[in-house]
Amino acid sequence: MGALLDTYLFLSVSFLCAVSSPSSFCKLRRKFSLNEMHKPGDVVLGGLFEVHYTSVFPEWTFSSEPQQPRCKGFDTLGFRHTMTMAFAIDEINKNTSLLPNVTLGYSMYDNCGALVIGFSGALSLASGREEQFVLEENCLGAPPVLGIVGDSYSTFSIATSNVLGLYKMPLVSYFATCSCLSDRQRFPSFFRTIPSDAFQVRAMIQILKHFGWTWVGLLVTDDDYGRHVAQSFQNDLAQSGVGCLAYLEVLPWDSDQSELRRIVHLIKTSTAHVVIAFAHESHMMELTDEVARQNVTGLQWIASEAWTAAAVLQTPRLMPHLSGTLGIAIRRGEIPGLREFLLQIRPDQNNNYENNMVRQFWEHTFQCRFDPAGWVEGGGALCTGQEDMKNAETEFLDLSNLRPEYNIYKAVYALAYALDDMMQCEPGRGPFNGHSCGSLQKLEPWQLVHYLQKVNFTTSFADQVLFDENGDALPIYDIMNWQWLPDGRIKIQNVGDVKRSASGGEVLKLNEHKIFWNFEPKKPPRSVCSDSCNPGTRMVRKKGEPECCFDCIPCSDGKISNKTDSMECTSCPEDFWSSPQRDHCVPKRTEFLSYHEPLGICLTTTSLLGTFICAVVLVIFIYHRSTPMVRANNSELSFLLLVSLKLCFLCSLLFIGRPRLWTCQLRHAAFGISFVLCVSCILVKTMVVLAVFKASKPGGGTSLKWFGAIQQRGTVLILTSIQAAICTAWLVSSSPAPYKNTQYYNDKIVYECVVGSTVGFAVLLGYIGFLAILSFLLAFLARNLPDNFNEAKLITFSMLIFCAVWVAFVPAYVNSPGKYADAVEVFAILASSFGLLGALFGPKCYIILLRPERNTKKAIMGRGTNAQLYITSGGRRTGMGALLDTYLFLSVSFLCAVSSPSSFCKLRRKFSLNEMHKPGDVVLGGLFEVHYTSVFPEWTFSSEPQQPRCKGFDTLGFRHTMTMAFAIDEINKNTSLLPNVTLGYSMYDNCGTLVIGFSGALSLASGREEQFVLEENCLGAPPILGIVGDSYSAFSIATSNVLGLYKMPLVSYFATCSCLSDRQRFPSFFRTIPSDAFQVRAMIQILKHFGWTWVGLLVTDDDYGRHVAQSFQNDLAQSGVGCLAYLEVLPWDSDQSELRRIVHLIKTSTARVVIAFVHEIHMMELTDEVARQNVTGLQWIASVAWTAAAVLQTPRFMPHLSGTLGIAIRRGEIPGLREFLLQIRPDQNNNYENNMVRQFWEHTFQCRFDSAGWVDGGGALCTGQEDMENAETEFLDLSNLRPEYNVYKAVYALAYALDDMMQCEPGRGPFNGHSCGSLQKLELWQLVYYLQKVNFTTSFGDQVSFDETVDAIQLYDIMNWQWLPDGRIQIRNVGEVKRSATRTEVVTLNEDKIFWNFESKKPPRSVCSDSCPPGTRMARKKGQPECCFDCIPCSEGKISNNTDSMECTSCPEDYWSSPEHDHCVAKRTEFLSYHEPLGICLTTTSLLGTFICAVVLGIFTYHRSTPIVRANNSELSFLLLVSLKLCFLCSLLFIGRPRLWTCQLRHAAFGISFVLCVSCILVKTMVVLAVFKASKPGGSKILKWFGAMQQRGTVLVLTCIQAVICTAWMVSASPAPYKNTQYHNDKIVYECVVGSTFGFAVLLSYIGFLAILSFLLAFLARNLPDNFNEAKLITFSMLIFCAVWVAFVPAYISSPGKHADAVEVFAILASSFGLLGALFGPKCYIILLRPERNTKKAIMGQGATK
Repeated sequence: MGALLDTYLFLSVSFLCAVSSPSSFCKLRRKFSLNEMHKPGDVVLGGLFEVHYTSVFPEWTFSSEPQQPRCKGFDTLGFRHTMTMAFAIDEINKNTSLLPNVTLGYSMYDNCGALVIGFSGALSLASGREEQFVLEENCLGAPPVLGIVGDSYSTFSIATSNVLGLYKMPLVSYFATCSCLSDRQRFPSFFRTIPSDAFQVRAMIQILKHFGWTWVGLLVTDDDYGRHVAQSFQNDLAQSGVGCLAYLEVLPWDSDQSELRRIVHLIKTSTAHVVIAFAHESHMMELTDEVARQNVTGLQWIASEAWTAAAVLQTPRLMPHLSGTLGIAIRRGEIPGLREFLLQIRPDQNNNYENNMVRQFWEHTFQCRFDPAGWVEGGGALCTGQEDMKNAETEFLDLSNLRPEYNIYKAVYALAYALDDMMQCEPGRGPFNGHSCGSLQKLEPWQLVHYLQKVNFTTSFADQVLFDENGDALPIYDIMNWQWLPDGRIKIQNVGDVKRSASGGEVLKLNEHKIFWNFEPKKPPRSVCSDSCNPGTRMVRKKGEPECCFDCIPCSDGKISNKTDSMECTSCPEDFWSSPQRDHCVPKRTEFLSYHEPLGICLTTTSLLGTFICAVVLVIFIYHRSTPMVRANNSELSFLLLVSLKLCFLCSLLFIGRPRLWTCQLRHAAFGISFVLCVSCILVKTMVVLAVFKASKPGGGTSLKWFGAIQQRGTVLILTSIQAAICTAWLVSSSPAPYKNTQYYNDKIVYECVVGSTVGFAVLLGYIGFLAILSFLLAFLARNLPDNFNEAKLITFSMLIFCAVWVAFVPAYVNSPGKYADAVEVFAILASSFGLLGALFGPKCYIILLRPERNTKKAIMGRGTNAQLYITSGGRRTGMGALLDTYLFLSVSFLCAVSSPSSFCKLRRKFSLNEMHKPGDVVLGGLFEVHYTSVFPEWTFSSEPQQPRCKGFDTLGFRHTMTMAFAIDEINKNTSLLPNVTLGYSMYDNCGTLVIGFSGALSLASGREEQFVLEENCLGAPPILGIVGDSYSAFSIATSNVLGLYKMPLVSYFATCSCLSDRQRFPSFFRTIPSDAFQVRAMIQILKHFGWTWVGLLVTDDDYGRHVAQSFQNDLAQSGVGCLAYLEVLPWDSDQSELRRIVHLIKTSTARVVIAFVHEIHMMELTDEVARQNVTGLQWIASVAWTAAAVLQTPRFMPHLSGTLGIAIRRGEIPGLREFLLQIRPDQNNNYENNMVRQFWEHTFQCRFDSAGWVDGGGALCTGQEDMENAETEFLDLSNLRPEYNVYKAVYALAYALDDMMQCEPGRGPFNGHSCGSLQKLELWQLVYYLQKVNFTTSFGDQVSFDETVDAIQLYDIMNWQWLPDGRIQIRNVGEVKRSATRTEVVTLNEDKIFWNFESKKPPRSVCSDSCPPGTRMARKKGQPECCFDCIPCSEGKISNNTDSMECTSCPEDYWSSPEHDHCVAKRTEFLSYHEPLGICLTTTSLLGTFICAVVLGIFTYHRSTPIVRANNSELSFLLLVSLKLCFLCSLLFIGRPRLWTCQLRHAAFGISFVLCVSCILVKTMVVLAVFKASKPGGSKILKWFGAMQQRGTVLVLTCIQAVICTAWMVSASPAPYKNTQYHNDKIVYECVVGSTFGFAVLLSYIGFLAILSFLLAFLARNLPDNFNEAKLITFSMLIFCAVWVAFVPAYISSPGKHADAVEVFAILASSFGLLGALFGPKCYIILLRPERNTKKAIMGQGATK
């Protein structure tokens, strides 16, 4: 195989040519200065290793020749990697069974951790290392390099493979893990013995999942390795749902200390305790230095394979920070014999080449120097080369952890086995064309690739080595743990492994007890943004933060979450409520009047007691049925009455127990019928008494016939039947039914019976009331009839009790919730039943059992008394409450030969490219996309791989090409620009394919002649001084990687990738188009303008797409404008199934806006599928790459793409371009088939110059004279020149730079010695210097200059694709985006001009979830972006007053949420107000009572001298009236908003007023008894204790006791106003809390005690001789008083809020009116209406004999 010339020959294409005897030679202009090691052999393998950590870059000002970076920091382990390759080759050479008779050699270079040096090493390997290439027949020189082991960095491997891949030279990496290198189309000859990062990333995610680390930081390097890992990690982490990134930081490549400080400070302050670092060893050294400086501890580091085994980091200084690190490590292996080989290493004393790696290792290890200059004088040691390696303190000989070395070992053997397999081939049975075999003499690199693909062998360590279809090794990693032992030693312990399972997933095995944790508890740390939300809480996302960051909000009452990290709390079913922990639903507590609770037991007992008493009384009556007492007043009715009372007691049991349908229906019916039966019997009894009395008068006998036994029974039956009919109608029409009431309490079910029909219930009660009142009135009329025991008095008394109880029942029942309503009703039933039983049958049983002597007819008939009874009735009030419920240039291989008259080297292969050329003094290159795409042949490597074939002529791409030709033509005609210099051009078509574009770039750099004739004048193509292009970012990156080594200027017109702004990596790259960083921010501004928060992003599978994706995601997240619904990478290879999947995703997504950062060709393929699936209703946003793509602006696509908004390059005008284009004609004499003009002509006119088979098929023949002006083509439509304008500016930028250089005056130049550059001796870097300073204005008025990152001025137009009604398609300018003075993006849009492809003709809405209006909160959807959420209405009492609120805020204590929950409103206040009907009624009644008291007082004062007033101590009567007046007035203190003074005064005033009142009554009663006793013999002495002074004193003392009680109460625990929010959430009930319940009870008890005492004394004195001794009236009044206050207690207790006050006021007023009416009513009657009875005589004489 012929020697490969140095690539540099063809990049700088500048030879020093000479002719000497006996042979001609070409001398290299410059040889790369590299650290190297070599060994000759029959076959040489290359190696690229990192023997130095890093490099120091000089400042490139281009005012002098740029210097190469200087290597820094010797890496002992990197050198061991190098020596491992040397050992493997040495071992293979000794192996007689592998490659017999073939000696392997090596050439190994140090990349010094810098791409420019590593790439230079790769080019040096491919081209050879001789200073001169002697061109003799045998082509003397270094043997070819057949394969390369390396490089260690992914970025370096990508750059090298871009070049070597063009020539299919095998590259086997041992450490490059970037998943992008698995792309066989882009890297066809790349292999590796280390798994891909794709597997490593998934392995790390498995570790995170295993330990529950959901909040981690990610550090990556600023290169392809880091960017691909970042994208892969983010995507895989999001898909797995394992966790989130707290931060993603890119470590600076250039050791920027300020940036490192910032990053470490971020790590230090972050809440993430786990840090994953995908970084190179050199970057980790710099980072950990800063970590140690800032003393960052308490972190769990996870290392990528790049630094897991980095011994340089395993030092006592760094271990406090890094111990405990878990690392993914390359599979460990053992290499027998390696230690002995390493011990034999000695520096070559005769080789003084300063960059010899062995010498450098020796000097570093033994801290000595071979070159003593200045070193010995400074105290340094001199190296002898005989130092003892065994005793050296170095990790070089520590072979216990061979990992990268093992991969190198396998890589060398893989190449050797491939070569051996080729050597074993038998001619005629080979795998290549004609079954031929490869040979060392004629070996093509692709042949070795063929065998390398099929390598399969097993190492001595029993590991199988083979490559999959992507050239990747078997995926398996060890998991290592950095352990700092107590004795200070550092150990890297294997604690597990991760490998691929049979199903394709990752299987993680960890031995946790072996792991050392650098934390106090010696346990795995917790690393979560937010602790998991326990059951009973829900996650609330923090706006703008990752989904792992959330707050844990306890579930509201009634809601639960039973899982960890629940997104929402779920409402419990209707009959369930949340547990106290809110983690499960429990049945709601049920409430009903139960037999098992104290209240139910008491009521049941009382009911049964009443029943029992009825039974006893019934037995007594049956036993004594023949006695006069039983027989009087119809004994049959008495028996029936007892039975009905028994039923009344029993019916109360129906109100106790859980309501059932039958109990609900029966309870009121039984109650109603039983009581009607009872009252009917009483009514008939009364009627019979009246009838008998009337019959005793003359002519009244006939009335008795209507009241016989039959009539009495019939009357009872009829009256009872009416009630039965009412009940039946009620039950039939709207039957009572059990009801589960949840309005009273949220956490409790109150089982109650709803009455069904309130009217029915009211009629039932009304009917009972009617009969009771009727009975009372009749009995009252018959109370003084002659028959002493006509029962009228007892009936009157019983009916009075009955009515008082049921009048008190109504307000108590209405205001009592739940079971208390039943309790009140049962209490009323029992109280009234006991009242009837006691009043009617108590006296009779007393006589029957205790006074049998009075159970005679004579005694009954002879006993008489007069009784005056007064009854008062109360009013009825009703009340009701309610409760509210509630998101390449390589391998230029020459065949050397000697011919006459001159020697030459012939290109082994010339690239077959579409091209255009024009000669000139200076030639500029051009790279354009004249064809959309290429068709790749199948590369089986069984024959020579063919180049891809161009496909799809791009008319606009050709116009870009011709624009450059026009610009050069225009410059040549310009006498003021580059005078006396003619520019030429060489332009190539990249065919939309990297391999072709890169081939074009190399062809431009090396020239295009078939032979380089080596004569004195060096005939050949003139050098290319600069290149305009390429259009693709990925192509520009690849080309700049190579051209940047030689500082050849590349000015792109369309490559927008922000990565190209890196001046260290791309020092000679310029562009006339803004960077993608600006374009991305401009698009985000458009999204913000229209409120589009939910968008899809499409990118291409190249550097352009990946950088855009990363930039867009980061900027979108930082801006908070919106979220990505999806991020899809369009396949580069037109994979139709993948396109179908992507378009289906677009179609089904809820995102209505699609942003596409894609190339024109990919957009064509995508829109074909869009049209096929008929995807409409989308708003497309186009990047600059396809905004002006005329090929997409067709009637077929416009239904789908019309309305598109696009970011477009600044439009320009180029005068004269149209005329130039019209002059284009194909060269008839040039039949070269790839001539671009000929292809354009054939495409435009659908003809062929080559008629073979075309004319026969009916095709037209091209003449070259076709009329261009009338051709149907967009070629001549120059209304929208955008990329063309950039091409135009790029050409002029190069021309102005060249012109500036030519204007330089010698002695005043910018270079060393104030020299100038010249065309004859031009260095490329000199042109870069001038290009940096270019500043000119185009004829269109646009300024052209480059900023510090050599990007163009940042300005874009915003275009809109409009489909006009006439079918025409128009691309209209609707705005612009430019950078403001504050360096932000300013978008100017004319919305009136925009065409929207929607029925509404308005911008579409594109949101994942509609904004949550005020009154709702956002609830993130788990696993979805933060723009996706549900809008949950705020709970009762909470509000949100902003759109998209994350949380509802609780209203202040005194406020409640509005119905819309968007603001807080003051809670409705409830108290017994003067302004409400109830308050007005009570106030009016109170004032009425006060007024009546005043009137009575006036009457009594006026008639104070009359006997009726003077009787029974008139002074007490006046005091009693005053006290009653106070009683009426004190009720007003209970009305109105409670204040402190009213709360304190109300009960005190009430208590003292009533005690004063009752004391007066008590003293009155006592005086009556004393007078009666004094009238008896010897009783006169008692009167002295009841004189006026004693009476006043008694009243005063009794009242003072109450005053003392009140004072003690006020002092100890005073009543106070209280805002009660427990009754109603949305209402404040203002009430007075009594402070001390005991104090209130004592106050009431004292009143009760005095009242009962008064009642008992009055009852005893009721029949004293003095007819008007008031005892009867006092008895009657006290009976009313006690009945009212007995009914008050349960009513008060069960009444909430203001109703309790109303009940108390009602009791005060009722009892006050009772006392006033009973005591003063009869007297006022006599004073005013019967004055004749107001005499002493009448009073004393009115009586009846006993």
